[in-house]
Amino acid sequence: MARHLLLLTLSLWLSCCSSYKYETYFFKQKVDHFSFADQDSFIQRYLISDRHWDHRGGPIFFYAGNEGDITLFAENTGFMWDIAPEFNALVIFAEHRYYGISLPYGNKSFTEPKYSGYLTSEQALADYVELLAYLKTVIRGAKNSPVIVFGGSYGGMLAAWFRIKYPHIVQGAIAASAPILQFTGLTPCEKFGQLVTADFAKESKECAEVIRKSWAAIDAVTADDSGLAWLTKEWKLCKPLKGKDDVKTLKAYLMDVWTNLAMVDYPYPSDFLAPLPAYPIKEVCSQLTNPGHGPKLLLEELFSGLTVYVNFTGETKCVNIDQQADVRLDDQGWDFQACTEMVMPFCYDGVNDFFEPADWNFEEYAENCHQKWGVYPRPMMAPKIYGGKELSAASNIVFSNGNLDPWSTGGVLWNVSDSVVSVIIPEGAHHLDLRGSNPNDPESVIDARRVEKEFIKTWINEYRSAHNLIGNDIKNTNTFEVEEPHL
Repeated sequence: MARHLLLLTLSLWLSCCSSYKYETYFFKQKVDHFSFADQDSFIQRYLISDRHWDHRGGPIFFYAGNEGDITLFAENTGFMWDIAPEFNALVIFAEHRYYGISLPYGNKSFTEPKYSGYLTSEQALADYVELLAYLKTVIRGAKNSPVIVFGGSYGGMLAAWFRIKYPHIVQGAIAASAPILQFTGLTPCEKFGQLVTADFAKESKECAEVIRKSWAAIDAVTADDSGLAWLTKEWKLCKPLKGKDDVKTLKAYLMDVWTNLAMVDYPYPSDFLAPLPAYPIKEVCSQLTNPGHGPKLLLEELFSGLTVYVNFTGETKCVNIDQQADVRLDDQGWDFQACTEMVMPFCYDGVNDFFEPADWNFEEYAENCHQKWGVYPRPMMAPKIYGGKELSAASNIVFSNGNLDPWSTGGVLWNVSDSVVSVIIPEGAHHLDLRGSNPNDPESVIDARRVEKEFIKTWINEYRSAHNLIGNDIKNTNTFEVEEPHL
């Protein structure tokens, strides 16, 4: 075949870390799907499980990979695995270009715009179209299979946009915690930080106040070399603080940590971004009780709370402020995307939120992007391409959002139509509904999954009815099996 399904092949069976079993394959993709001038190609990784699949046309559940190693999302999207037996579905997780090991130009991929410039959502969606089209020709029974796309966070944005741009390829989308409105002029820049703060303040006002006062305390303590050395030692930092730039990096790290805690405030222990206990914000806030302390005592107290995030297992020897989450999430790739088409404005006032005051200054932001990446951002590119709030032509999308999740401020929180609907999860953090079923799940997320399953059933039945495919009585016109892995 011109495009051999197994350009490179590995079999990966998860054992100690997950109960989800899949095989790993690789597929040759064009670097540029929208030009005839560039003939470069790269190898894209994807994961497949046919453990529960009905080869007589069972549906395909397709995860639109986002900003990280695809195995991370396979291990943290239990909803797809949980319902695959019920739907007799083939499960596929596709890695996003420029993430994980799907690097178009290897270690040169982020060195200059002529290599990095192909990292866009448009190219990624085209990758998924090509991959699905190919798999439908080589997997016995898949030619007439309806495709349901799933995604969380940026992956949820991709899932929604996949259905919007390619409704003939995917029959419906579960777009969890998908902030498709977190763009200029669509969502006020201050809302995100206010919701992060509210998540902590609901545990205690003192907790939020300790964090609010910590920025000035850091400035006071780090005003001289002895203070920098003290904080380095007291917080067990991997690298010593040497000046203002390092302090700026530390503050950015703390902003990410507080935000991450709001995102993953799950009702049970998890390790999606970092190993954490159930309701981690509650655990953090149990340590942050006295905002009246002086600078050093306040920072000692803050570190006690911070330890819940950075060293819950007790195995961390030092705090690396250059890495705020699981290493499989790629800060480098997302930083580039944030400097091109994923321009999401954030601002803080330190009063209605607990962050250090910071205006949104696009001109300064753009110059920083140009210095780092050699590109200038296009803040309205995504809304122009995908429609922004104008969703009247869309169909078959469930937008789910949790009220604890700060990204919900940029989500679709209303029913657009009978087939583009909003599901609100009052006790839900970041894409909680996409995670596997857990005995500690709140009733609201159980209900959300029930609604999502009903829509999935409807979309599959509509597709089968439109194509005269009733139940499993599907005429098989494919002639190729998935080839066995060559180890």
